[in-house]
Amino acid sequence: MASTSEWIAGARPRTLPAAAAPVFIGAGAAAHIDHFNPLLTLLALALAVALQIGVNYANDYSDGVKGTDLDRVGPLRLTAAGLATPQAVRTAAFTAFGISAILGVIIVALSGHWWLIAVGVACIAAAWYYTGGKSPYGYAGLGEVGVFVFFGLVATLGTTYIQADTITWPATLGAVGVGLIACAILMANNIRDIPTDFMSGKRTLAVRLGEYRARKIYVAMIWIPLALAIVTAFWAPWTLATLVLLIPASILALSVRIGVRGKLLIPVLAATGLYELAYGVLFGVGLAL
Repeated sequence: MASTSEWIAGARPRTLPAAAAPVFIGAGAAAHIDHFNPLLTLLALALAVALQIGVNYANDYSDGVKGTDLDRVGPLRLTAAGLATPQAVRTAAFTAFGISAILGVIIVALSGHWWLIAVGVACIAAAWYYTGGKSPYGYAGLGEVGVFVFFGLVATLGTTYIQADTITWPATLGAVGVGLIACAILMANNIRDIPTDFMSGKRTLAVRLGEYRARKIYVAMIWIPLALAIVTAFWAPWTLATLVLLIPASILALSVRIGVRGKLLIPVLAATGLYELAYGVLFGVGLAL
């Protein structure tokens, strides 16, 4: 039976910045037009974190029962390691999804935008079918598309919309930027797993592109968001503060381009998550100022 620390590790806390960063930008965009709501921001943050945890447990369960995690190099996987039964991990996933659904209902009740329930249902479905079901889209090379849409556009613009009842250009540029970095986290993860994913029939985008091109795409996903922050400065000059990330971006890009692989990519994966968090905070505060 898995211990508490193992369940926490199974939730993959290093991925949680991918959930928080877009909320910071969305809230900053709302503050930029004087519509910041602290309660709705906190609720959106809690929803995003719960959904991310649900995704992580769902992937643990689905990859585990499919056998694609048996030779995995990365973080602890409860199902594949036999530390928890598949049923228990699946229950943990749907518990997290349930919490996110409750938070979503509270948000739409407070904001009055009841049609957003349909968006919430789509988010949970996308989280489950990334690796779940008979034809998971993550196994077909579409994982980055799902991450960009739901952990970039939806999370950022949704946070802005529930507070301001509108979407702005700065919010949209920030959503694209943070969505690309979220994709970079997944790309780093999948570059690391190319050998095992190929053998198990999991055709991620990294597998389809090949290692060389996948590494080049990762670098683009790291650098383009900084360019978008420069463009956003036409509306909010303080978003130029994100340029302090030039050095971390250079280090991450160099690490991936020189060909680090296997376990050496695990620190890169964690650092990319922190890079996204820093980007979200700096961009969001820049918009608010």
